[in-house]
Order: sequence, then C-alpha cells, then structure tokens
Amino acid sequence: MKLKIKENLPRFALWMLVSAALVAIDQVTKTLAVNYLKQSPINNFIPYVFNLVYTENRGAAWGMLADQRWIFITVSTVAVILIAFALLVWAKEKPVFCVSLALIFAGGFGNMIDRVSLGYVVDFIQFAFFTSFPVFNGADSFVTVGGVMMICYILFTKDNVFFRNDKNKKKDNES
Repeated sequence: MKLKIKENLPRFALWMLVSAALVAIDQVTKTLAVNYLKQSPINNFIPYVFNLVYTENRGAAWGMLADQRWIFITVSTVAVILIAFALLVWAKEKPVFCVSLALIFAGGFGNMIDRVSLGYVVDFIQFAFFTSFPVFNGADSFVTVGGVMMICYILFTKDNVFFRNDKNKKKDNES
C-alpha cells in the first residue's frame, strides 16, 4: 500500500476541522456545566432519561485510577497522534472509518484538555434511570459512538482497513 499523503491532505484537513468543531462543542458544554450546574444540578432535564449534574472526574469510568492524570495524559497523547496519522493515511478512501476516528480523536482530545488544564475532567450528564452508571460528558459520548462505529465497520464491512479480502490486496500490489 502506497501512502498518498499529498492526495489525502485536503480530506485530512476536513477530518481535523470536524474534530476541532466537536472539541469546541465539548469544551463549551463543559464551561456551561461549570457555570450553571456546579451550584444547582438539574434533575429530570429529560424526565426519566437524563439529569445534569456537575462532577469532577479525576479518574476513568467509576473513578478507576483516580489521581493518575499523567497516565491518562500520556495515553491520550499517544492515541491522538496515532489517530491523526491514521486519518492522514485513510482520509480519502475510508470515510466511514474516518468518521469513527474523528469522533474518537475529538473525545480523547477534549478530555485531555481538561486533564492538562484542570487536573480533572468535567462530567455532567447522568442517566436518570441508571444512576450507578458514571456521569459523563460530550467527549465521552464521542469516544463511545466512534468506538461502536469502528467495531461495526471492522465486523460488518468487506473492505475494512484491517481484514481486507484478496481483491483489495491485488489492487494495492498493482499500485
């Protein structure tokens, strides 16, 4: 497989703009949570579905690895660099896969901004019907949706980036 970096740059820029827009949405919603939910949570924001409650998450889901921020920052940094490279490589030819990568990139970067600047991640969305589930934020949602999309892409498409059929291998060899 030849890398077509120059050909992929315009589409790569598009994926980075999508990711930047998602990061901006994540950061704006977190700022709103800090400003409006810190003192007064909104129970029944969507009755029986969502509450809006401010929390400071110093770990991962359910507070795992609390106060290990440098681990999260290191892992996030490596992940966003690898995802950016993958977006550059597949920017033009694998749009569905790139949507999942852009979502994961945005979510990882959005939470990394919090960890670096605040020392914790601002979470504010809580399932009203399942209160033992961790409180989460937009970035977490982006990572989750992107991850599910990626798994579906890998499992259910014939021409995915990991398990390619012989026809696609021949195309690459001819290039």
